[in-house]
Amino acid sequence: MSNTKQTFNAGKAHGEGQAKGEQWVQSAKDTAHSIQNSDTAQQMRESKDQAAGFLQQTGEHVMQMAHDAADAVKNAVGMGPNNSGTTTTTTTTHSTHKA
Repeated sequence: MSNTKQTFNAGKAHGEGQAKGEQWVQSAKDTAHSIQNSDTAQQMRESKDQAAGFLQQTGEHVMQMAHDAADAVKNAVGMGPNNSGTTTTTTTTHSTHKA
């Protein structure tokens, strides 16, 4: 085979390969675009939004539980808002008689 023919065949193969690659890229873009606009994609976005809302509510609930637990501990040790800041002290006196 002549050098010219080899060069021609190499150029032809390169051009065909490049054209095929461009077709694949365009096909991938078209597929991505159709997935992006499909009902499934919309459902996935809605599911993501629902999950985010659920996590937000759960986080708020956990924070409220922690706040309630902290208040319970404060009340138990006399430092909570239900205590007026005064403490009651009981003193017991024992008398002893010497006879």
